[in-house]
Amino acid sequence: QTGASKCRIINGVEGQNSNAPGAEQQELFTQKLQQCCVLFDFFDSVTDLKSKEVKRATLNELVDYVSTNRGVLVEAAYPDITNMIITNIFRTLPPSDNPDFDPEEDEPTLEASWPHMQLVYEFLLRFLENPDFQPSIAKRYIDQRFVLQLLELFDTEDPRERDFLKTILHRIYGKFLGLRAFIRKQINNIFLRFIYESEHFNGVAELLEILGSIINGFALPLKAEHKQFLMKVLLPLHTAKALVLFHAQLAYCIVQFLEKDPTLTEPVIRGLLKFWPKTCSQKEVMFLGEMEEILDVIEPTQFKKIQEPLFKQISKCVTNPHFQVAERALYLWNNEYILSLIEENIDKILPLMFGSLYRISKEHWNPFQMIITFIRERTTQTSLAL
Repeated sequence: QTGASKCRIINGVEGQNSNAPGAEQQELFTQKLQQCCVLFDFFDSVTDLKSKEVKRATLNELVDYVSTNRGVLVEAAYPDITNMIITNIFRTLPPSDNPDFDPEEDEPTLEASWPHMQLVYEFLLRFLENPDFQPSIAKRYIDQRFVLQLLELFDTEDPRERDFLKTILHRIYGKFLGLRAFIRKQINNIFLRFIYESEHFNGVAELLEILGSIINGFALPLKAEHKQFLMKVLLPLHTAKALVLFHAQLAYCIVQFLEKDPTLTEPVIRGLLKFWPKTCSQKEVMFLGEMEEILDVIEPTQFKKIQEPLFKQISKCVTNPHFQVAERALYLWNNEYILSLIEENIDKILPLMFGSLYRISKEHWNPFQMIITFIRERTTQTSLAL
């Protein structure tokens, strides 16, 4: 279609009459949905300016209409609603402008059509959250294929789009019980491809954030498939080069699992020790931070099972020549709960730690003499008490 014909199509339903009777309003709603299926080239900044603005205004009207009116989500509207959404957001993502794109260093490529796409996402969200929304009708259109296409979009470089996708997928998971297992399976597949094949996927952090909420809602006892996901997918994610981009969300998921089922603590900590970074100090600092989060919720009986391999590793960390690794390891002693666990098991832990603590106390390269002295005093006092 030419720009002029696009303009005529959009103008044909410009300016909804809010006082129109119900049937007429519903007809206008349908027309506006259909007209918003016209797509524009946002890489061309001079063509179709009026039509683009009219579509933007129409999308705003649609968002307001589903947000403020009851009874508008009649069964006949669902095909046009979902068709407009599918037409506007589902597309093949372009290859990155920068083949060596580094999310830590480089600016992401933002979606050119965001002035329209943002409103379509907003409309989809309001549609899902409308009190009259009926999953029993919507499931004909929001199906496995819809979910697959939605998940593919998580690879977009645009963080604004990923943020909308995260909220929308979470809503779909909550409302469509029949899609839950499928959604978990597909996220599982995305992560496995990321770990073992591509090592590239922009939306890992967002998917993990959704999973954090999903894990929180798991019933007890945990199903075998959930435990397998923890051990075979979440733990190996720690090996990713880009761990820094999603580590906070990953650690949260791990802790959620351990709070659900404390018996998983031993295999998880042994798994983390197996994947412990050998050459990357930044990752080692992250691992130590995650270990503190785990120790914060560990049960004393579980602590006894892993204390020796764990403190062998921590002993290496406090003598690490990289300043930040040693610092992060020493800060574990600032945690009162961890300190109480150490004191209860000092007969096992002191022999593992004393050599390292004594060695660094003789060196003057770091400003943590007070911490080291404090640790030595606490461990010595406790061992004397024994």
